[in-house]
Amino acid sequence: MKKFTLLVAGIFCGLTSMAQTDPVIMKINGQNITRGEFEYSFNKNNSEGVLDKKTVKEYVPLFVDFKLKVEAAKDAKIDTLTSIRKELRGYKEQMILPELVDSTFIEREARKTYENTAARFAGEDILNAAHILVLMRQTATEAQQLAAKARIDSIYDVLKGGADFATVAKECSDDKGSAARGGELGEFGKGMMIPDFENAAYALKEGEMSAPFKTTAGWHIVLLHNRHQFEPYEFHRDNIYKFLEQRGIKEASANAYIDSLATLNNVSRDEMVDKLHDEIVSKDPELKNLAQEYYDGTLMYELVNTNVWTKAQNDEEGQAAYFKAHQKDYTWDEPRFCGIVIHAKDNATIKSAKKMLKGVAEPDWAKTLTTAFNNDSVKLVRIERGIFKKGDNKNVDALVFKSGEVKPMKDFPETDVFGKNAKKPRTYKDVKGQVTTDFQNAEEKKWVEELRAKYPVEIYDNVVDTVNNH
Repeated sequence: MKKFTLLVAGIFCGLTSMAQTDPVIMKINGQNITRGEFEYSFNKNNSEGVLDKKTVKEYVPLFVDFKLKVEAAKDAKIDTLTSIRKELRGYKEQMILPELVDSTFIEREARKTYENTAARFAGEDILNAAHILVLMRQTATEAQQLAAKARIDSIYDVLKGGADFATVAKECSDDKGSAARGGELGEFGKGMMIPDFENAAYALKEGEMSAPFKTTAGWHIVLLHNRHQFEPYEFHRDNIYKFLEQRGIKEASANAYIDSLATLNNVSRDEMVDKLHDEIVSKDPELKNLAQEYYDGTLMYELVNTNVWTKAQNDEEGQAAYFKAHQKDYTWDEPRFCGIVIHAKDNATIKSAKKMLKGVAEPDWAKTLTTAFNNDSVKLVRIERGIFKKGDNKNVDALVFKSGEVKPMKDFPETDVFGKNAKKPRTYKDVKGQVTTDFQNAEEKKWVEELRAKYPVEIYDNVVDTVNNH
């Protein structure tokens, strides 16, 4: 386990202060932002593979906007929300657990696992054997019992005549799992097989084959390959460690360590996690910046998602007004068909459906037809609704754009369309995805402008000029 400089008994006496070698690059709402934090964010977001790389000067306003949102989130007390506190607590634990792995705890658990396993064998040998089974149920008739006994005796005679055990097992054994392996059972010890089988197997010498014997499963023949005492701890240690690691022993050891410290210092587990987290990040600038980034990002996302993105996404009137004001930005390079494709059992249904839709609002077309023509037992129509450009739908291509042939749907031989062609979007709903995104971005931009007016921002250009150059 990595050791910490803090003493367990005096863990709350304060954290080691870091030497002040990191200058302040900006101040936002009175909060100092160091060059190191800015460099971390800049370098991470402008690494190799990033398509839209920024210069330091270009990145400064983006970073400021991010920090302004964080300040707004703090003012809104987002960090007091139960869901956010739980998420931040989980992240802190995720960060510190690898640093608190207790090798002593793991070794103790490994030895306990070994001792429990060894106790199961009660000092008896470990056997390595193969078998052949002729299945015979306990409810077997007398004729079935005689047939099973005759079969196992026949197999035994073949084996005594020199036949290869593995080959015979593959061909004759009713235990299909082991038969595929030539009858191999692998290693086993006391308590791992049914008693009658164990008794017969343990009575054998290495290399010896048993005569047929009966258990509750049927008739068996066993070939004992070898037997040996259960090996000492050192022999199994690596495999036990792997077994425990697969079951989260490292995390368990770290959690046990945290709990023991909390008990020793008479504080809650959450308080202890906070203190250990602060101690770790105080000594590692990279971890400190990572922790700050996660904290800021969590608060920022929660506030923006709730107050801007989701709000704008649900604001139908706002989207409509935005589309009207920016209608020139939404054009199509070719006409679209706005309507539905109707697949029906017969032409009469098609005619009836199209007649029914006259006077019905476009958003209700599909529901109107499926309600009228379909029920649980009978379905007379299938509907495809959308805004189609050429190439989107073969039937629209054929019936509207006069390109290609109609491709009827299976079980619905008649196909027709209902709707209108449009050269440009008619309402925001025709380009809703794009309008929603643009409206969200506009609302966020407006909100950030309000934050810039609300929170003071100071940028120290002389420090900005030293980013990645000091």
